[in-house]
Amino acid sequence: MKLLLHTCCAPCSVYCIKKLREENIEPTLFWYNPNIHPYSEYKARRDCLKEYAKKKNVKLVLEDDYGLDEFVCGVLAGVDGENADEFLKTMLTRCEKYCYPKRFRKAFEYAKKNGYDTITTTLLYSIYQKHDEIIKIMQEMSKEYGVEFLYCDFREGWREGQDEARAAGLYMQKYCGCIFSEEESGIGREIGRKLKKQGISPTNQNVRKFIAES
Repeated sequence: MKLLLHTCCAPCSVYCIKKLREENIEPTLFWYNPNIHPYSEYKARRDCLKEYAKKKNVKLVLEDDYGLDEFVCGVLAGVDGENADEFLKTMLTRCEKYCYPKRFRKAFEYAKKNGYDTITTTLLYSIYQKHDEIIKIMQEMSKEYGVEFLYCDFREGWREGQDEARAAGLYMQKYCGCIFSEEESGIGREIGRKLKKQGISPTNQNVRKFIAES
């Protein structure tokens, strides 16, 4: 098996690399994440991954493409600026409608062109990503490109991977990547602080409930 591992960041790759190697699968990391903004954040995550890949002696392919304008325009394409409901719907579905497909397609194109027969992604590690949507998109592109999709539920190692990443001193980001998720993360942290003052656990579910009832 020659596997390409689409990789969003170093911390998320820790457990994925470990798990694959335990199965005697040696991955090639593939970086293509034009969703990450601003540039300082993009650079911090990219450079951290470069150093970690070197430390773990794993091959890394960099598709170095920072493009704020293209990403934002791609997410908002077709949205009527005066239609609040349409804008909200776009924000809620931006991951599966634009962000995931754009990144995965580049990975599949590279895999097909360079002789990789199998592909997967570190996004399957995150407990915050849309797991089922990722699987669906990967399966569809697998059929389109003729490259096998290896499904791994890396979430089982979430805490282990996070602990190892912190112990290794890796850069730990505070939001998914795009400017929209940065805003949502900031709002979530603010609401979380309010909930704590009320003696309520600031879980994602409680934060969403607070927003819905506000």
